Amino acid sequence: MPAPDPDTRLARIAGAIAEPARARMLCCLMDGRARTATELATVAAVAASTASAHLARLRDEGLVSQVAQGKHRYFRLVNDDVAAALEGLMFIAGTDVAQFEPNTPSRLRAARTCYDHIAGALGVQLHDRLHAHGWLSGLEGGAYQLTNDGALALQTLGLDVDALRARRRRFACPCLDWSERRPHLGGALGAGWLALSLRRGWLRQALDDRALAVTPKALRELPELFADAGSRQNG
Repeated sequence: MPAPDPDTRLARIAGAIAEPARARMLCCLMDGRARTATELATVAAVAASTASAHLARLRDEGLVSQVAQGKHRYFRLVNDDVAAALEGLMFIAGTDVAQFEPNTPSRLRAARTCYDHIAGALGVQLHDRLHAHGWLSGLEGGAYQLTNDGALALQTLGLDVDALRARRRRFACPCLDWSERRPHLGGALGAGWLALSLRRGWLRQALDDRALAVTPKALRELPELFADAGSRQNG
């Protein structure tokens, strides 16, 4: 059977996202963690059998992947491209910032994960300061380029730039932030920076949602990148 044309494929993916219970499942997976069908059924407020049907649809359309471990089946977003598309849809679905803000916890607006990279005000701040320092250059074909100064600086901080470049995904790209209405840093570089920040103790990740907290160590060791973040999360 021939593959569907791009328009048909787009319509099928959009249809898979459009159902409210499936949309809630996808948004729940935006923190990058895997969850069981039972957990996602609770999030979507549907019966287990209904959740299984929804997850099968999302899997068939290439939006989630399934991993079996023991008697449990775990589901997660397929990749950061799916996460970026969902983040963009959140932006489209939102109202203006002034109306939207009361419905969004301040700590999530301050700093949160977008799949495997940093979002919220902190993510936008990081994006802007990497450009201001001359570490990232402008868009070229929808992607950012890491300058020589940027590569040296990030390697000095402990980031394995060569390993990130070798990943089978975009290296550095803008991802439209749904609460800030401006881009934060996505791609392998964004994911690598989040992993490094957690490993070095510059950020702490909440156990039960997408929130990130900037630590005093981050403000002490890297004020040029994390300054202002502490005051926002405490405000």
